Amino acid sequence: MSKPLFRFVKQAVSLAQKRCATSPTAVSDPTGNGFPGWKHVTLHFLRVHMDATYREIVDWASEMDRVRGLLQLARTASPAPSTLYRSFERVPMSIWRGFLRESATICDPGSHRAVDATFFDRETASKHYQHRSDRHIRTPKTTALVETDSCAILDLHCSAHWPHDTQTGRRVALRNAEKIESLAGDKGYDDQSLRDALRSEGVRPLLRHRLFAAYDHAHNARLDSELYGQRWMAETAFSAIKRRFGPAVHPRAWYREFRELVVTAAVYNLEQALKQ
Repeated sequence: MSKPLFRFVKQAVSLAQKRCATSPTAVSDPTGNGFPGWKHVTLHFLRVHMDATYREIVDWASEMDRVRGLLQLARTASPAPSTLYRSFERVPMSIWRGFLRESATICDPGSHRAVDATFFDRETASKHYQHRSDRHIRTPKTTALVETDSCAILDLHCSAHWPHDTQTGRRVALRNAEKIESLAGDKGYDDQSLRDALRSEGVRPLLRHRLFAAYDHAHNARLDSELYGQRWMAETAFSAIKRRFGPAVHPRAWYREFRELVVTAAVYNLEQALKQ
């Protein structure tokens, strides 16, 4: 096993143990049987990192002696693929977001943030399945809050109904306001109520105004061009994720797609931290 893979697993184990200690029953079996939650989380991180199925990651992990040592698993005591599948389904989105925020702290983020949105494709399904599951939207919209120095993703908002940027931008910004000094966004986030909400939280808004009148030009001219220009780092993070993990999400259920995107962002943060 290569050193980068071992370092990734070691970092994932540390993150999972630290986070699961604050909510020990959120991931593991609620009846108290089975494996501790941090082992489930580590295997989910490893599954995304290696682009593996549930069955493949169980088989591979059982053959990797150093990984089994970190996970404290005997060769014949690996969890069943269905156990991992159910644990991924059981964990609420708020817990996965907690892992995402914790993974971003490993990248030693600064205080300037950028917000942007992109679309991910859904894995192709048959017309019969789409009709039976009432699945009509093929591209979930994802809004990310990105730290501009390290390109770490601090928060995600996912939706299948494509809400306006000002709505999703407000959500991800305000629930992380205590960690933000300034926030950059393009003209899609031009909303005076959003600026007022950010200022009330002590956040400096660097949101470009749409041009309707002469004073809009004046507002844009007063923006800090260097900080505002760093909003492109959000697009850089999205581009890196799509090149590394692909532009499509594989789960069929919408809520599993959203969780998969958050876990993918956390794995991206862990990989970025290893490069520093």
